[in-house]
Amino acid sequence: MSTPRTSKRTPLRAPSKNKFLRHDGSDLEPGKPDDGPAGGGRTVRRGARFPRDGGEPERLQKVLARAGVASRRQIEEWVEEGRILVNDQPASLGQKVGPGDRVKLNGRLVQLRFGARAPRVLIYHKPEGEIVSRNDPEGRPSVFERLPALRRGRWLAIGRLDFNTSGLLLFTDDGNLANRMMHPRYGFEREYAVRLLGELGDEHIRALTEGIALEDGHARFSSLRQERGEGVNRWYRVVLPEGRNREVRRMFEAIGFTVSRLMRVRYGPVELPPRLKRGMWMEMPEADTCRLAGLPAPKKIGSERERPPKLKRTMVRKPG
Repeated sequence: MSTPRTSKRTPLRAPSKNKFLRHDGSDLEPGKPDDGPAGGGRTVRRGARFPRDGGEPERLQKVLARAGVASRRQIEEWVEEGRILVNDQPASLGQKVGPGDRVKLNGRLVQLRFGARAPRVLIYHKPEGEIVSRNDPEGRPSVFERLPALRRGRWLAIGRLDFNTSGLLLFTDDGNLANRMMHPRYGFEREYAVRLLGELGDEHIRALTEGIALEDGHARFSSLRQERGEGVNRWYRVVLPEGRNREVRRMFEAIGFTVSRLMRVRYGPVELPPRLKRGMWMEMPEADTCRLAGLPAPKKIGSERERPPKLKRTMVRKPG
């Protein structure tokens, strides 16, 4: 089975020293760094926290999301179900909590974080045949089985890829960062390499870029270009301004084409590193995670050089 090749004309990574984030600033508009007062910005280290002015309480959903408990939407559902207690009383939507409050989820005390904190982000090359869920009635392999353990909180997937789709998948321990990167209003694009059975005509390209009516609303590619072809197969690059369930596949099915292979190569400013093979993960450099989260980058000490991140693979133990 053929795979999309990287050409000089259409590289998977941006032409800059940084291998993970684009530096033109356009993709980072939703989360610009706060340089702080004039004369010098704050420095951030992994796990560092900064007190907020006045120490005012914050919304429960935001605090729990920052602690990596879950996404804000999931936390809101748990509040409505009565699974979250604040000082041994049922929590309410929009409730604010401070450092002196005790928050429990399902009867267990949650360690809260207050103030700005550098998040952690993992870059994972998802292979086909893995599900982006912790619970699957069919018992299929999960991407979460491949990730390293966290001492606090849990890994949250930034977006999803379906069972038969491969490519770039991001994880973070910060629910606020995950929420911002997934919310449509922030405009984080998704780019895919698509292999089709057959070749698109001008009328097909026009329909896909101008918009197609799907059962869950209007959908269009903001960019579509042909890459190459082998036999009856043709490779294309498409860009979506949002991410809905099986959206790419459904758009091509709507005009009579079958997607034989689908691979995500970019999410917002983050591109899939060419040296990251399937089933492997790497941690995003701290300076890049700070830029992604809108935090000032950490300052280097002396002549300290940033080492390239290590590629890792977590072996999944098979039962029996």
